[in-house]
Amino acid sequence: MALDLRPNCEWCDKDLPPQATEARICSYECTFCADCVEKRLRNVCPNCGGGFVCRPIRPATEWRPGLSVAKRPPSAKRVHLSYSHEDIAAHATRIAHIPPEQR
Repeated sequence: MALDLRPNCEWCDKDLPPQATEARICSYECTFCADCVEKRLRNVCPNCGGGFVCRPIRPATEWRPGLSVAKRPPSAKRVHLSYSHEDIAAHATRIAHIPPEQR
């Protein structure tokens, strides 16, 4: 099963196309831009509390049969936050001091 490759940052709605090097995801594929992860979320996923990693780039070229962005296109469904910015700030403050691998 391939990653969804969601098309936007859930916080600021910035476009994050499949080749975006600034896209970050948590283990549930919550997707944010690097700027929001660093400056607003403090590496705390507002949904699950986990940390973030760089989202992999899906190859544009079909190097192996059926495996490329053309054959397995990214999601077109834009995702937005379920929580208020104030609630997220409190959530991040509560657990940001705990390393992601210990949350």
